[in-house]
Amino acid sequence: MTSTPPSDIRGPLRRSLGEWRIGLVAWRLLVLQTAHPAVAAGMARYSTYRAHPWRRIEHTVDSGARLFSVGPEERRLEVARLARTHRRIHGTDHAGRPYTAEDPEVRAWVMVTLYEAITAMHELSGARLSPTELNELYAEFRDICEALDIPGEALPPTAAEVPAYIERGVREVLEYGDQVRYLLFEILREAPAPRRLGRLRPAWPLLRVVAARALSSLTLADLPPVWHDTFGTRRTRSAAALSWTLHHGLRHVMTRLPDHLRHRHRPAEGGRPAPRRTSARPVPPPRVADSRRARLETFFHQVLDQTGDGRVDSADLQAMVHNVCWQLELPVEREDVLYSAFETWWKHLCSAVDADGDGTVDCAEFVSAMLGGVDRDPAYLDEGLKPAVRALFRAADTDGTGHLCADEYRVLFGGSRVHPAELNDGFRQLDADGDGRISEEEFVTAFAEFFTARTDTVAGAALLGRP
Repeated sequence: MTSTPPSDIRGPLRRSLGEWRIGLVAWRLLVLQTAHPAVAAGMARYSTYRAHPWRRIEHTVDSGARLFSVGPEERRLEVARLARTHRRIHGTDHAGRPYTAEDPEVRAWVMVTLYEAITAMHELSGARLSPTELNELYAEFRDICEALDIPGEALPPTAAEVPAYIERGVREVLEYGDQVRYLLFEILREAPAPRRLGRLRPAWPLLRVVAARALSSLTLADLPPVWHDTFGTRRTRSAAALSWTLHHGLRHVMTRLPDHLRHRHRPAEGGRPAPRRTSARPVPPPRVADSRRARLETFFHQVLDQTGDGRVDSADLQAMVHNVCWQLELPVEREDVLYSAFETWWKHLCSAVDADGDGTVDCAEFVSAMLGGVDRDPAYLDEGLKPAVRALFRAADTDGTGHLCADEYRVLFGGSRVHPAELNDGFRQLDADGDGRISEEEFVTAFAEFFTARTDTVAGAALLGRP
């Protein structure tokens, strides 16, 4: 199957979402969505945006592209994937209120704010859409909502009624809580350097301070007046000037560019972006001292602590599985097997590691218990980790050959924090017999070595790339 080429996408919704300048209102959109208490609760409990912000953004953009910019089959698959994800997001928030990502009212709010962000992009740039254009845009938007099984009665009936819906939601439903403040003022100040910075990565500590200030000012300036009236924030003159300059300036630039430069490239076949080419870098020599503690600390922060709050609970392991399922696009029955295996690992981990009994595990507890466990009992990993690893292998073995090829390994372990050259090196290290593929036993053995080997000279130490 092939994706619809950009020149064939005529709908106003797809045209607007495909423009580069939609990025100017992206953070405004996130703030309006996250201020909904159910969304904030779900993000606090399940989202990886604190620990892995760039991966989270990539997933969101990828999902949006597959919903709005490709053919009907890709959209059907994405709708099914989102449904599988949302059915696992539920719980009780800090105020004792139950929430679920399957709530039609919550899903409607998330989608209507996306539509409203598109209209805001045009309005803020001085090119307000006409009533006819709004109606056409909203009709296309409602078609997407119907594909997502959002009931029509949860949505404003017409485009003309959207502003009142947004105003009522801000006044009566939204909350200016910790998740919103984090998005507005803190996330960029803590975020790791994006891989795309390349040689500018050393300058990221300075760049992110400037970017954080600009993003906060722009977002506050662009939020609707009812937001400021309700929560007491304000739109300063300098922020208003920044907003006017960026929105008007970018509109004038973009309207003069050819279409292929004005719009983002659509995903390659299957809805996934084409892989980026990167150059290899030298691998440092292995350490000779006992390196288990350093590896375990790295594993805790970069792999286990998916939500980035310094502690691990079952939601973090669910987020790990979610990321794997996202990459592999597993059917629901295979997803369930993987979730079950990781839940078993969590119970084993928690029973053995949670020293203070608070239902969470911090880095010190994890490292101490793991080192003690593997030193005390050679079979320590057999009850929790190894069954989860076997389930992970079988999920990644998408062609059912009983082996992982290099591409399957890269899909499983690739990410913004692991250099592609290191992934290639890791694959070669795990391929013990040199046959160009990794068997299940090689895979499980490598994981065991990662946790038990005292030096970095064993194959398992290269599982996630060289330290």
